[in-house]
Amino acid sequence: MAQFMKYRNPVLPGFYPDPSVCRVGEDYYLVNSSFEYFPGVPIFHSRDLVNWRQIGHCLTRESQLPLRGTKCSDGIYAPTIRHHQGRFYMATTNMIPGQGFRNFFVHTDDPAGEWSDPVWIAQGGIDPSLWFDDSGKVYWTGNGTGWAPVRGIYQSEIDITTGKLLTPTEFLWPGTGGGYPESPHLFKRGDYYYLTVAEGGTADCHMVTVARSRHAFGPFESCPYNPVLTHRSLMNPVQATGHADFFEDHLGNWWAVFLGIRYAEHGFHNLGRETFLAPVEWTADNWPEVHQGKKVTLEMEIRREWSLQPWPEPRTREDFDSAQLALSWVFLRNPNAVDWSLTEKPGSLRLRCSPVTLNELDSPAFIARRQQHFECRVGTLVEFTPHQENEEAGLAVLMDVDHHVEFVITLREGRRVALLRRRVGTMVTEHPSTPLPDGPVELLIEADRKEYRFSVASPGEQPRLVGHHELRYLSTEVAGGYVGVVMGLYAGSQGQPSTNQAFFDWFDYQA
Repeated sequence: MAQFMKYRNPVLPGFYPDPSVCRVGEDYYLVNSSFEYFPGVPIFHSRDLVNWRQIGHCLTRESQLPLRGTKCSDGIYAPTIRHHQGRFYMATTNMIPGQGFRNFFVHTDDPAGEWSDPVWIAQGGIDPSLWFDDSGKVYWTGNGTGWAPVRGIYQSEIDITTGKLLTPTEFLWPGTGGGYPESPHLFKRGDYYYLTVAEGGTADCHMVTVARSRHAFGPFESCPYNPVLTHRSLMNPVQATGHADFFEDHLGNWWAVFLGIRYAEHGFHNLGRETFLAPVEWTADNWPEVHQGKKVTLEMEIRREWSLQPWPEPRTREDFDSAQLALSWVFLRNPNAVDWSLTEKPGSLRLRCSPVTLNELDSPAFIARRQQHFECRVGTLVEFTPHQENEEAGLAVLMDVDHHVEFVITLREGRRVALLRRRVGTMVTEHPSTPLPDGPVELLIEADRKEYRFSVASPGEQPRLVGHHELRYLSTEVAGGYVGVVMGLYAGSQGQPSTNQAFFDWFDYQA
C-alpha cells in the first residue's frame, strides 16, 4: 500500500557532485565526480534511494587514474554508471595534463571490488554517458566542447568490448539556448528515446532540460515544459539544481538524482555540490516532470510503496586499527607510498614530513575526508616532535591550492608551538604561535556557518583557542572550481628534505 514518507535532502551531503544511478533488481548504485582526488569515483549502494553506504571506488590504481600535476577541479568529470547483462560499467572523463579531455569506461562484475583498466573512447568532449539499447546497440553520448563545430550533445555507437566507434559522431541536440549544454543521459521509455541535459552552467542558473525522439539519433524535439528542473530566481535553501540522471525503480516509479548547493551564509557555500533526490512524474503527453514542477526542498514528503532501509550509523572516530583506510579517506592526486603507513605503528597513522606542500599541484602527505555538515567538530591526537622550523604536522582544511588553512605543530625560536597558517589567494598569514608542552597534543576544529575555530589541548585539559578563519574564504564563490572543502591530517617540511614523522592516534568527525 502506498504511504507518505518524509526524507531529507541532500541524500549525500558534502562534495558529492554529478550523481548517476543504476538499478540491479532492488539494489541501487550511485557514483559521483572526484576531480583531483584519489581514489576516484566513489560508489555507493542503497536499497531505498535515501540511505546510501559507500562500498568502494571505481578508480583505485594509477593505471586507471593518472593525476600527477592535475590542476584543481580538473581530473575526473561527471561519471555515469550503468548495468548490463551482469556487468557494471562506469563512463567518465579525465582531464589529463598535456593530453586534455580523455574519455573512457571501466567495468566490473563486482561494484565493491576492483574495476578494469580504462577502455579509451575516441569521441571528444566531456560528461559521457552509456545506453544499452534493446537491439543490442550501445550508445556513447557526450557534450561537444572545443573539438565540436556546435556546442551541444553528440553521440556515437560503440563496441562495448573494444571501445571502438562503430558510427561517426553525430550531433543530437543543442539544448534550449542555455549556456554550456552538458551532462547528457539517453534512456528509453515506451516508444521514445529521451535525452536529459544540463544547461546554464553549474551555478545559480543551472537547470535540466529534456528532448525526445523515436530514434536514438534523432531528430529530437524539445519538451514544451522545459526546464523540467531549476531553482533559478527562487528563494529556496536548495540552489543550482541540475545535472540529473533519471531512472525507474523496481516498482515502476521514476526518480531523479541531481546536484545542488546549500549556502552556509548568504551568498557563500563551502560544502561543494551535493547529491539530491526527487520523484519524477510523467505528464499525459509522456514528458517527465521533476516533483510535479514544484521546488525541491530540504525535507520532502512523497508517496512510496516501500519503507526506508537505513544502514548502521558510521563511526565518528577513526582509530586507525585496520590495515586499510576507511573508504571516506582520499588523497590529493596520486599519493606517494612512502608518505604514509598504517602498519609502522599499529593503531596509528604515520605521515612523513613530505617536502611537498598544500600550495603545489602535487601530492603532499595529506589524507582527508569531505566536510559534510556546516556545523561539525573535528579533532585528532598527534604525537610529533619537530626538529627544525620547517617541519610541521597537524590538521588542514582545504578547498584548493590557493585557499586552505594549516593548523600544525612546529618549532618557533626553539620552542614547540601550535601554529595557524591561513592562505587566501596570494595572501598568507600566520597567527601568533601557542607554546606546547612535550607529549601528544589534541588539535581541534569547530565549524559553523560563519567560521572555523582552531583550538589545542593536552590530553585531559581544556582546549585553548588559537585562532579562526572565515568560512567565505573557503567557499566556491571566492575560490572558484567544482569541489568542496575537505578536512584531514597533514605533515610537511616546506620544500626541504626531512626524515621526521608524525603519528596520529585517532581522527574524530562529529556532525
